[in-house]
Amino acid sequence: MAISPTGVRPEPASFRDPANRVFHIGDEVLRGLDPQAAEHWRALAGSTFFPALVAARKVCATEDAPPTLVPAATAAPWTAVLRHERIPFVSHPYEWSFSMLRDAALLHLEILRAALGEGFTTKDGSAYNLQWRGADPVFIDIGSFEPLRDGEPWAGYRQFCQTVLYPLMLTAHLGVDFQPWLRARVDGIEAAELRPLFVGTRRLRPGVLTHLHLHGAMQHRNAAASTTEVRDQLRAAGFSRELLLATVRGIEKLVGKLDHRPAGSHWSDYQVTCGYSARDRVAKEQFVVTSVATGVRPRLVLDLGANDGRYSRLAAGHADYVVAVEQDPAVVDQLYRKLRSEGQRRILPLVLDLADPSPGGGWRGVERAGFAERASADVVLALAVVHHLAIGRNVPLPEVVDWLAGLTAPGGTVVVEFVHPEDPMATRLLANKPAGLFPDYRRDTFETLLATRGRITERLELPSGTRTLYRTVMGG
Repeated sequence: MAISPTGVRPEPASFRDPANRVFHIGDEVLRGLDPQAAEHWRALAGSTFFPALVAARKVCATEDAPPTLVPAATAAPWTAVLRHERIPFVSHPYEWSFSMLRDAALLHLEILRAALGEGFTTKDGSAYNLQWRGADPVFIDIGSFEPLRDGEPWAGYRQFCQTVLYPLMLTAHLGVDFQPWLRARVDGIEAAELRPLFVGTRRLRPGVLTHLHLHGAMQHRNAAASTTEVRDQLRAAGFSRELLLATVRGIEKLVGKLDHRPAGSHWSDYQVTCGYSARDRVAKEQFVVTSVATGVRPRLVLDLGANDGRYSRLAAGHADYVVAVEQDPAVVDQLYRKLRSEGQRRILPLVLDLADPSPGGGWRGVERAGFAERASADVVLALAVVHHLAIGRNVPLPEVVDWLAGLTAPGGTVVVEFVHPEDPMATRLLANKPAGLFPDYRRDTFETLLATRGRITERLELPSGTRTLYRTVMGG
């Protein structure tokens, strides 16, 4: 992200709408508005539904700010500037579980329905318009609201289908994880890509005929028509706000019924099968709590390989925010459902393969920042992770340590567990590899590598004798 001499950083993901642009100054999040967008904002701020949604924490808190705070997009200055609340950690829809995407979709539709009731709409329908406060979704794209023109459809419908509805149907109806599909293209899944998977009796599954096949056919038929021509046709056909509201309610009902409850996986039972003794578990938990609670309260903790969130919960008691990363979408979904039911707002669960984390994407590869660019944690928990990367995924130990250091803010702490080669879990992994493939996978080698990147302030060998925990201040 480029930084101007004034310290203003334009948000790479906000360039697509020339009417408004998001900027960062330090920890502040600001949005510049052109004359028309400023007029829409004044009408929005004076509405009944918008302040109510902000008060209910369903839309990010927003207020007016001095227009001189951010540079102009052209020779003319911004007509108005808004200040938004800062989201603790920005994530992308392909890092969410099924239930997370569905709940975000339902919030988007609820907001749209409330807006329509007062003569507003949202010109975008993208899943990227939502973020999270822990397990609570929040709508962030204030610039998306605009007055509704009679006889016009929802302009964001196609985006909503491609980034929300089609991914949900892919998983709910076929049991296929949507995350790789969304990660592959920032604009989502095209109808033409999905239609071949929904043929025969699959066409009759909820939402498929109307929102996939018929919608795709209409797109193809109107490919040569302009947006204005399509709108004129709808007006002539009697399309009204009441019909639009009914359509939104129908989509909302459909999304609410979509569900996916996968069978248990190896990782969903990991806390039972991982082989920790009761003494190991107690010692490990105490070490984690002490490590997180020592010194200045962390603003951000990353829990890598979080599984059921046991250590994320411990960390959340002593930190402002915890991002719990786990590879298995089913495990993340199960954790999210529990956190959501508890009203947890300080733990964000994400689906992420640690050996293949989210890269930068979209325009020039920076429109959607990669995980490493977003992660600068005060504390990184890497518990029972190193052996899976070094042995299971053939990542050299020096690379693993460098990666941990790169996720940590300057002077931050890494709490890492090294599983010795003779540990049953490591032995099992090594049994599937050619003999002698990992001669450097040793405790002394790992300690030396840690010491080259930071200062080991504490180590603890668990009672089992085959696992060691380290607390290391990186760059120290």
